[in-house]
Amino acid sequence: MDINNRIKSLRVLMNEKNIDAYIIPSSDSHQSEYTQGHFKSREWISGFTGSAGTIVVTKERAILWTDGRYFLQAEKELESSEVELFKMGENDVPTINRYLEENLKPLQTVGFDGKLFSSREVEAMKEVFSKKDIKINIDYDLIDQIWASRPELPEGKVFIHDIKYSGISTEEKLEHIRNIMKEKNTDYYLVSSLDDIAWMFNIRGSDVNYNPVVISYALISLNGATLFIEDEKLNDEVSSYLDKNNIEVKEYFSIQEELKMLSKEKTIYFDLSKTSIWCYENIPYDMKKLNGEDIVEGLKAIKNEVEIENFKKAQVRDGIAMVKFLYWLNSNVASGNITELSASEKLEEFRSEGENYISLSFETIAGYKDHAAIVHYSADRESNYRLKAEGMLLLDSGAQYLDGTTDITRTIVLGDISNEEKREFTLVLKGHIALSSAKFLYGTTGTQLDILARTPLWKDGKDYKHGTGHGVGYLLGVHEGPQRISSVSSKIKLESGMFVTNEPGFYKKDRYGIRTENILFVREEKETEYGKFMEFETTTLCPIDLRGIDKELLDENEKKWINNYHRNVYEKLSPHLDQETNKWLKVQTRNL
Repeated sequence: MDINNRIKSLRVLMNEKNIDAYIIPSSDSHQSEYTQGHFKSREWISGFTGSAGTIVVTKERAILWTDGRYFLQAEKELESSEVELFKMGENDVPTINRYLEENLKPLQTVGFDGKLFSSREVEAMKEVFSKKDIKINIDYDLIDQIWASRPELPEGKVFIHDIKYSGISTEEKLEHIRNIMKEKNTDYYLVSSLDDIAWMFNIRGSDVNYNPVVISYALISLNGATLFIEDEKLNDEVSSYLDKNNIEVKEYFSIQEELKMLSKEKTIYFDLSKTSIWCYENIPYDMKKLNGEDIVEGLKAIKNEVEIENFKKAQVRDGIAMVKFLYWLNSNVASGNITELSASEKLEEFRSEGENYISLSFETIAGYKDHAAIVHYSADRESNYRLKAEGMLLLDSGAQYLDGTTDITRTIVLGDISNEEKREFTLVLKGHIALSSAKFLYGTTGTQLDILARTPLWKDGKDYKHGTGHGVGYLLGVHEGPQRISSVSSKIKLESGMFVTNEPGFYKKDRYGIRTENILFVREEKETEYGKFMEFETTTLCPIDLRGIDKELLDENEKKWINNYHRNVYEKLSPHLDQETNKWLKVQTRNL
């Protein structure tokens, strides 16, 4: 069934249910950024494969909203269907809620699967739609009725994340959470986010590609905890471990009845932005509900000493794999036998040889020449370019290790490039260095620092349409909140113990793309009479391609930063490399 026929089938069901507009987001029942096959409804109905986007289907139109990272990709993937692209953030492009308010009549109905929308999102819808008496129906998963070959929910097995990696026991974590619950005067804490549950119980799984989490819910009380999960995911060791930690196990979908049976005399706490409207509607109407910032998200963002030490070891291991790959690529690219896909596969092979390797942390982005201008490009058998000893390859990749999660982007010069490309490579690098070198007063947010990475490009009349940095999980999501570095407003201050990426870029449509990304560790620098000052430590270890740099655009401090960074890369990685690779790395990390 092609895309237009799928949309046609959906409209038939919409008509039967008296639904005038149907919304399909990218999320799963846990408001996850990355989802597995069962939840890829938006991709199935629209043909758009990017990780972020929402489609609205009405009786007359089908419209996809996505952000700047995916504009080029969406244009290509939607061109053979009736689906229109609305570019979020562009002038005169309405939000989904505003569009529906303007285009629906009073008493018409907007429908969607309530498991896929957070209570916060639905709250915002109601505020807009109420002005025009537009109704909302959250009870229908219409896609399930027309997607005949829809994948089942995943059945991945759970494993225990040993305390030698986690650093803090489940018992300690639950005690800390309950102390916070007492401060908030709540009897229950509802947890829907998969990464929160995995961190809290020191368990991991394989239910979502590249994300070692398990499909589940959790309900924490002041004297107990319940994990809602399919029993077949647990072996005897995990069951015994959960029992030892006083964690009761109940069937996954029984969360609905459990919530309904909670005492009206008690209080429940949750984060509206992380709790589906489906869960919310099952909590007794007259039970006291407290909404606030997610407790676990704030705790897991600040890594403990064991996690920090392990994370840095994982970065060394990842750097070794990257250097082996870069040496291999440099030695073989002239053969003409390497493609975007085979390069990605070779890098994964090198990573898999490392100790504690689990999987990639996201699908590798290997974009050659104009493909690199598509920010989240994903090669397939049809688009797969063959690499030549010319131009640039943008390689964004990462891995999951038992002792950390990595994310790195390098723009690799494979041969001759233009002066224009060198200039923009260097401007991106200048922004990267400015952010890496920042010293800032405690209490500063990522929003306040974002300008540092963009200023060199702004001075040249250029910009990039994505955030500058995101938090990074620990054998969890490669994108982790609440911290971020972005022009989007954030009140989250950067705390000692957080990890955050630094990844400015520049993209020239139909020509090339450039991005340089390292992971930064936030730490305290010093305290003076004016307050506590913070700084970043760069933890990623991999050379930056000197062939892309126009030295005339760098000042002495920037040259010094590059030389010091490369000296550290060589010192940390060279003891682990063979003679030939070591010799090559020495050249790549030479002084400017």
